Amino acid sequence: MAQTVSECLTAATDSVTVINDINSKGLSSTHVYASDPSKGVTQADANARVKANVEHLTLILAYDGTNNTPNVKDASNDKSSYTTAITTGNTYISNNS
Repeated sequence: MAQTVSECLTAATDSVTVINDINSKGLSSTHVYASDPSKGVTQADANARVKANVEHLTLILAYDGTNNTPNVKDASNDKSSYTTAITTGNTYISNNS
């Protein structure tokens, strides 16, 4: 059974949380994991985590009702928090590259 638009957006809220937390706390965010524990958390780790979540949100917002996905793209639901998080995430990566 396919998810509804609301269910997809509710699940996508986790990505908004991750992006906003890393944007606020940087490397101190509990959402950033070290790719090489011997070196600790790096800016590359934070950028990769933000990028993955930006990509996830972009994918969810592009769902168009095909391939057993709901039509999130054309739904009237408020998607502003997701689009804002995408912008925030892209800005974070740009500012920290």
